[in-house]
Amino acid sequence: MNILKTRAEMRSGKTIFDLPLRVTFYARVSTDKDEQLNSLENQVQYYTEFIQSQPHWTYVPGYVDEGISGTSTKKRDSFNRMIRDAKEGRFDFIITKEISRFSRSTLDSIQYTQALLEHDVGVLFQNDNINTLDPDSEFRLVIMAGVAQDEVRKLSERLHFGYRQSIKNGHVLGNDRLWGYNKKNCVLTVNEEEAVIVRRIFDLYANQKIGVRRISQILYDEGYSSRLGNTFNVLTIRHILTNPKYKGWYCGNKSRVVDYRTKRKVFLDESEWVMYPDPNIPAIVSEELWDRANALYQQRSSAAKAHASGAAYHNRYPYSGKIICEAHQTTYHRQLLRSAKGETEFWTCKVYRQRGRAGCSSPQVRTTELDAILAKLFDELCISKQTIVDTVVALIESAPNDHDYAGDILRMEAERSAIRAKKDRLLELSMAGAIPIPEFKGRNDGCNEEIEQIEAKIAALRQQEAKTRRSAEDLRKIRSLLEQELSFQEGIDSELMTTILDHVIVKSDSTKSSIHLEIYLTMGTSRDVVYTREKFSFCITRF
Repeated sequence: MNILKTRAEMRSGKTIFDLPLRVTFYARVSTDKDEQLNSLENQVQYYTEFIQSQPHWTYVPGYVDEGISGTSTKKRDSFNRMIRDAKEGRFDFIITKEISRFSRSTLDSIQYTQALLEHDVGVLFQNDNINTLDPDSEFRLVIMAGVAQDEVRKLSERLHFGYRQSIKNGHVLGNDRLWGYNKKNCVLTVNEEEAVIVRRIFDLYANQKIGVRRISQILYDEGYSSRLGNTFNVLTIRHILTNPKYKGWYCGNKSRVVDYRTKRKVFLDESEWVMYPDPNIPAIVSEELWDRANALYQQRSSAAKAHASGAAYHNRYPYSGKIICEAHQTTYHRQLLRSAKGETEFWTCKVYRQRGRAGCSSPQVRTTELDAILAKLFDELCISKQTIVDTVVALIESAPNDHDYAGDILRMEAERSAIRAKKDRLLELSMAGAIPIPEFKGRNDGCNEEIEQIEAKIAALRQQEAKTRRSAEDLRKIRSLLEQELSFQEGIDSELMTTILDHVIVKSDSTKSSIHLEIYLTMGTSRDVVYTREKFSFCITRF
């Protein structure tokens, strides 16, 4: 279709129904409720019959979106497909009910109709009596689309008002499928079948100190699954642990929509939540248990956030990420065994931590065992420890300071001399009567303040320079510490050991009493190690 030719024919007296056009339609409802779907069926039937009844028109199958909001076009698949087909020239004209079917955003409505016109496709908004093939249609479209957009804003405000009133009245809004509860008419009752799972989660977390990922696997092994028959999602477990409803408290106003058009939501600070004990919400766990679980949850969350990144958190121990289970091609995770004798650090396969011995039969590896094996390798690789010490000390001694303090001090002193010369000129001008005494005094005081500030900076630079200057005594201490470290007199340092370790593989033929390792070193060499745990002896060979 040629827009200019079509508009010329309409000006000559023809109507849109007199033109030979390929016509389609667009229908949409904003919810998937039965009555709305019935309305959608009626729309489809009406437009199909209406288009086919016009003798000059050729029917093109329509485009339908079910249960989709008109606020945005991002998730409207049929609408977006219709726009693509229009640009490919598959039809000439679109009929739809009203502007709000296209979009309740003024900007979207205008942009899409303009884009369609650029590809010689017109639109008829029936209820609004706007045909974009008419020259004055854009002006009326702006007005009508603006009204539609304002309706969305008013609807959003009414919903927020109703939400606030519901909070005041203690009505439970939000999720209708809350684990452990049945919800009807904004009232919660306990679902005992699901409540058993909720209590089990709190017991495992707060009493047995088990993490949420392990809890998910334990529940599945015990025969508890999600509503879809899968393992419990970690986020679901976290939401259960942190939801105050489970201790019988009302909790609302946790988030707020900041833009009714994009539906962008922000989560509010806990201080803004509306929370209080509610006799209408039946508790599934005691307040004491809920509070203990959340205190532990906050403690663990704070520990994780204390590190700059996830990688820093997971790699804060020397062997983190370096021990690999051959059977499952996954890393070993650190654990602590506390006893009367103290703490023992050891490492277990990730799968073992999640599912226990049934998941992975690879043995645990103790940090002390790895330290001893790597210390032996260190001795083999480092032929002369004294050479290492001398080299390190020489590097420290010759390393230049990162900052040129002497240059900064010289520049500060030159600036101070210039200000003092300025003071002398001011005095000469004052004595010659060129400037009045009050002005001299004010400008001279300003110079004195600048000199004081510069002298303070010079003093700070000299102090910093002294701190960074390495004395002979400092180097002697460094040498002594290095010699002590490499002699292992104070025990073996895991961090020092891992400087030569790239990664270690725990072989699948390992047993609890006999562990087989493949050790790969940072310098490209590798070793095969078999050691026994009972008396701790090991054999190192090349491979």
